[in-house]
Amino acid sequence: MSKFVRKGTHIGILCLHVLVLATGAFAQGRGRGGGVGRGSGGGSSNRGGPPPGVGVDRGLGNASERSGGRSDAGLGNASDKSNGRSTAGIERARSNNLRRADDDLRDHPGLPRALHTNANDLRSGYQAALRANPDLTFGNYVAATRLGQNLNPRFPNITRDAILNGLNSGRSLGQTLQDLGLNERQAKDARKRADEEIKAARKNR
Repeated sequence: MSKFVRKGTHIGILCLHVLVLATGAFAQGRGRGGGVGRGSGGGSSNRGGPPPGVGVDRGLGNASERSGGRSDAGLGNASDKSNGRSTAGIERARSNNLRRADDDLRDHPGLPRALHTNANDLRSGYQAALRANPDLTFGNYVAATRLGQNLNPRFPNITRDAILNGLNSGRSLGQTLQDLGLNERQAKDARKRADEEIKAARKNR
């Protein structure tokens, strides 16, 4: 074999070897580059984490969707109705108010008679009212009872229950009386008369 042929063969083998090495390096670099890009740039790979879009936030959203919004509404309604208090807190408010009512009735036995009732019925009525409004004071319940007795003959829509409904909605006694049709002066006079009668009843034993 001539020297020229041997030299050409050697050069060809060398070029083939370089091409093979270059092709392998390119493929390896592409594989590593693609993997890093997907893991760090938001591609399809998440390296063992949860599937895209799945997490705590989506779980809460799905709970709301599956329940037709009942989970969100339920939490909101519970907070609204209790002013953010727990059931135990509401029951504690009722219990405390009822205990104060018992003390008041024990210290002022003439109060039920002035309201044309007896202590047991007055207490039972107040206890029932507390189920609708755990923050209702016994004083306001007594005032609503007396105002209803005084005003109902002239204003049929003004009853104890109507006044209690106003108090339950957050209105004061004066505001409630005006909501029920009295003007400001009439409401003030009615409250003054009821207060005087209740004070007199507390003095009687």
